[in-house]
Amino acid sequence: MVKNTACIILFGISVLYAVPGSAQGYPAKPVRIIVGFSAGSTTDLIGRVLAAKMADGLGQPVVVDNRPGAGANIAAELVSKAPPDGYTVLLANAGLATGATAYVKLNFNALRDFTPVTQVSATPHILVSHPSLPPKTVKELIAFTRARPGELNFASTGHGNSDHLAAELFSYMTQLKMVHITYKGGPLALNDLITGQIAMYFAGLPVALPLVKAGRVRALGVTGAKRAPVLPEVPTVAEAGVPGYEHILWSMLVVPAATPKDVVARLAREAVKVLEAADVRERYAGMGVDPAPSSPERAAAYLRSETDKYAKVVKAIGLRIE
Repeated sequence: MVKNTACIILFGISVLYAVPGSAQGYPAKPVRIIVGFSAGSTTDLIGRVLAAKMADGLGQPVVVDNRPGAGANIAAELVSKAPPDGYTVLLANAGLATGATAYVKLNFNALRDFTPVTQVSATPHILVSHPSLPPKTVKELIAFTRARPGELNFASTGHGNSDHLAAELFSYMTQLKMVHITYKGGPLALNDLITGQIAMYFAGLPVALPLVKAGRVRALGVTGAKRAPVLPEVPTVAEAGVPGYEHILWSMLVVPAATPKDVVARLAREAVKVLEAADVRERYAGMGVDPAPSSPERAAAYLRSETDKYAKVVKAIGLRIE
């Protein structure tokens, strides 16, 4: 009887230590943060600051792995099907919520296949144009575009992404007809804007800010409810000519749905610690980014509310992506 009891105890201990993904000993190897956009894009810049600091707390390298394409759906699908062990993390942005309804078919479900860890950031998009384009204000741009239906183009980082929705919402509220051109990342879109191949772009503020300050692109308006502290002279799109317009680019860490709760909690704890650090907040502020740390529960509630909100927007503007 004693022998049997000892065997049971030893078996229980072995099971405890064999649980895959348990925070016991986690992490034992490098962690990958998958970003669905090219290097230098807004989400990438935010992710690299976060990854470098999280590595200190986790005691393992945290590597940013760029997997651009298909409106960041390649990256999202990869993570949705990854082992749920905490070693493959997605830095998603608002496109995860907008694309959930905009796409007719996806190989993953934003609410079912991911467990949110924490919201990371919030930042407005900024409507920028080439300096040679005659309009110098949002009102002038609306009038200029309306007089040339279907002639002017705008950039995005993919169908259903946050910058695409920002432009589609603008077009819907102003009844403009424009041509949509997609890129694998903000820097590529901005490069074509600088060379005059693209007329306008609702860029992520961090990636566009240096070009705005250098005078290489013209800033017409920010998409948030308030002006951006880093560009106080630039009005919101709402106050510049489209009352009621508002759209925010947020980012969030998510992991595969079956990831153990203790691993999610560890990731959340380390990420929140980074996002609350004074040096990180200062660095993000210089990029026009507001850190937005939250608990896994609050992040999950926010993802649900954003998905519901944009389902209504997508329906209203009639956006359906094959």
